[in-house]
Amino acid sequence: MTDKHIRTRFAPSPTGYLHIGGLRTAAYAYALAKKNSGDFILRIEDTDKKREVAGSVEDLCKILKVFGITWDEGPEVGGPYAPYTQSERVKSNSYQKAAEKLLADGHAFYCFCEPRSKEEIKEERQFKIEFRDPCRNLSKEQIAEKLASGIKPAIRLKTPDGETISYRDFVLNKETTWKTDVVDDAMLLKSDGFPTYHLAVVVDDTEMKISHVLRGHDWQPSTPIHLLVYKYLGFPVPEIGHLTDILNPDGKGKLSKRNNNVACEQYLNDGYLADAILNFVILLGWAPKDNQDIFTLNSFVESFDPKGFQKSNPRFEISKLDWLNGQHLRKVPENILFFWMKPLFPSNVSEDTIKALIPLVKERITKVRDVVGLTKFIFETPTINKELVNKEFITMAIEAIKLADWNKDSIESNLMKVANDNSYHRGEFFMNLRLVISGQKVTPPLTECMLIMGKDLILTRLQSVLE
Repeated sequence: MTDKHIRTRFAPSPTGYLHIGGLRTAAYAYALAKKNSGDFILRIEDTDKKREVAGSVEDLCKILKVFGITWDEGPEVGGPYAPYTQSERVKSNSYQKAAEKLLADGHAFYCFCEPRSKEEIKEERQFKIEFRDPCRNLSKEQIAEKLASGIKPAIRLKTPDGETISYRDFVLNKETTWKTDVVDDAMLLKSDGFPTYHLAVVVDDTEMKISHVLRGHDWQPSTPIHLLVYKYLGFPVPEIGHLTDILNPDGKGKLSKRNNNVACEQYLNDGYLADAILNFVILLGWAPKDNQDIFTLNSFVESFDPKGFQKSNPRFEISKLDWLNGQHLRKVPENILFFWMKPLFPSNVSEDTIKALIPLVKERITKVRDVVGLTKFIFETPTINKELVNKEFITMAIEAIKLADWNKDSIESNLMKVANDNSYHRGEFFMNLRLVISGQKVTPPLTECMLIMGKDLILTRLQSVLE
């Protein structure tokens, strides 16, 4: 891909849960680094203190490890470019020095305007979009007067007019160009001394020698701002790639927490395996050459190729996640499944019974807890609508079961003989038997379930519909 040492990063904000899209970005950045014997860095972007949620950094570190994603540098492990938390990096004055250099070179200006929220800016832009801030035209005397009065200014980028700026996106594999006339005089350093994302990301990526930047598509409009900051500070520009948007299941609009669950933690709590969730998200925007569906983190790294990044926006289809979860469950050793399933059964169900059920349900469940609904009939008598039952079928089945030795071959042989001797429709005969025993049309293998339940209980259930 390149001769230079690959260094990627995942840089979340500690504002709560790990978003599905965030996990995808982390997995791609991790794979890009590890596939090329590079370094993967975790950096915490916490300069927006108003949105920070206490304990989020620890939770982010914990949840990434659940998915097997570890980092070579960052919180908990340190590294040569520590600290890896932006609020701590503020103390080094790196951001302040960068902003002052831009000021001194005429590429930035003091802004004395009252701070506005994102909502206020968004509302203003519904009526008119102004790309140039009025403070960029203040005279030296006006600036000196405001500074002397004690007003703490912010610092904005002085975006030039009449120029073009471009870059080649290594994910989208295309050149994108902007006219600077429609690029904001972006805020770089707030009046409290904290950098905005636009300044911090450039300074941090440069100081940490990040070679490749992967981020969401919603950051692409900010790219010309960053390119100008790189240029004016004399910093090398890393390779930049923007990932596709993940769409709502109906394909209408970007995946939103308003209508969907977007937290990785919630999917884990809902019974999805970490391997399945990871497998699912990596296929939301990337495809292997051989159309392989099942991946672990290690096999993903081995197969990873940036050429597999897709250009069209994928839909978040929960049915695919369900299918993948089932596939990964089948690979889980039965002793582990036993450990997971035991707490789901009534306390009077023996360990031997649970162990006997596992191979019967393993191929039929999407989530571990599905075992409860699938096997409930074994431990609780189901409610049967007797009017739907063919009582002749059941009467003959009772006689066949009474004569059977209590093993799989004998039970099935006797029941099949009854069906054949009486020219019964096999499907209808065995469906009636299944319905009376379980109350369900779909169960684990019926004969094996009968063996676990015992002959007396089976005969009692069958006899009850004849009374």
